Amino acid sequence: EVRLVESGGGLVQPGGSLRLSCAASGFAFSMFAMRWVRQAPGKGLEWVSTIAGDGDPTYYADSVKGRFTTSRDNAKNTLYLELKSLKTEDTAMYYCLRGGGTHTSGPLYQGAQVTVSS
Repeated sequence: EVRLVESGGGLVQPGGSLRLSCAASGFAFSMFAMRWVRQAPGKGLEWVSTIAGDGDPTYYADSVKGRFTTSRDNAKNTLYLELKSLKTEDTAMYYCLRGGGTHTSGPLYQGAQVTVSS
């Protein structure tokens, strides 16, 4: 059974940083590209980032480029998203998804809430 468990969310001030983690199980993690998507309050899902199975290349939405970094540790079956220079508009529930591309479709699990507020 595929399982993705996000963690690391929290409340942070504008300009602050967070690191999200996504622990994967139930499939050959290193064989799959992975994506991060997010959903702000009252809005639809937005694609954030994609990373290839071996960690390169990576792709980012224009809204986060230069501020967010996605990485992975295939030995630990874990995906990461480092968020820096956070803005209030980054407030959202963040989800990791299996598979590549820049779309938002896929089963959502628990997510990690990121709230940026002063």
